[in-house]
Amino acid sequence: MATLKDVAKEAGLTVTTVSRVLNNRGYISEDARKKVDEAMKKLNYRPNEIARSLQRKSGNMIGLIIPHISHPYFAQLISKIDHFAVEMGYHILLCNTQGINSKVEEYISLCISNRVAGIIICSGSVDSNLVSNLDIPVVCLERNIDNCTASVECDNLMGGRLAATALLDAGCKNPVYIGSISTTNMPADRRYEGFATVCKERDTRCLFYGVDDDAFKSMDYLEILEKLLQRKTLPDGVFASSDVIAIQLLQLCRKYGVQVPEQMKIVGFDDIPYALFSSPPLTTIHQPIAEMAEMAVRIIKRASEGGIVATKSILPVQLIERETI
Repeated sequence: MATLKDVAKEAGLTVTTVSRVLNNRGYISEDARKKVDEAMKKLNYRPNEIARSLQRKSGNMIGLIIPHISHPYFAQLISKIDHFAVEMGYHILLCNTQGINSKVEEYISLCISNRVAGIIICSGSVDSNLVSNLDIPVVCLERNIDNCTASVECDNLMGGRLAATALLDAGCKNPVYIGSISTTNMPADRRYEGFATVCKERDTRCLFYGVDDDAFKSMDYLEILEKLLQRKTLPDGVFASSDVIAIQLLQLCRKYGVQVPEQMKIVGFDDIPYALFSSPPLTTIHQPIAEMAEMAVRIIKRASEGGIVATKSILPVQLIERETI
């Protein structure tokens, strides 16, 4: 089995330089990184992550706590966070709570025992006391958690305003917002605030149509949405708080013969890949998932190195017009 000395000899570098490359410490030239990478591949060398972490205050892993790994939004988020983590010299310790809030404490403990460099939390309800005394950076992403090192979210309020403006400009007189009725305060709640504010400014009454946490966990909104389409007064414009909801609404519109966008115009939120391939392609609010993922990882890196980070970052959103409006 190859050792660190073998890698150094193969790369033509000192053991100290190879160690610095593996631990991502100090300035390392791209040429040196390339030589180490090629030597490791040739020798099939795999660093002992546990031994490396014991030599440092923390390891090169980032704990990522997610509520729903099969949800398209979170699947995309995981992919982007992993991409940027690897770019910055980290690996991901993925924890899936499956929407069970009590699992968060268990996973935070798991992260600490694995000496992670930091934790990114995307799970819903988290007791702020769980993160208040940690000596590692904790970033909450699209979540409201007191005592975190920093929070990263998109401009949900502006997203709601953009959706309302698009629907009303398209001639909608009876708009509906479809979103969560969870008691947990979330940044996503600002989507309705922005939507309702624009409707009020333009003297248009809007209806809030709530969906519960069980529907979110199962990603099955069909029964709830079916009741919306069976209402005596059919909404002529819908802003769905996620693309998953919007796409399922499109399916039901086809079932009930509701023409989109002629009879009903629909705007989603997130801009997941499925939005482009729905029929018709979904108009949606683009959430900058890649940029949010990069910022979350960068905050972990900067804070763990003793740097100063912004306590709250809000990234811009934009309307992506396709064929449902």
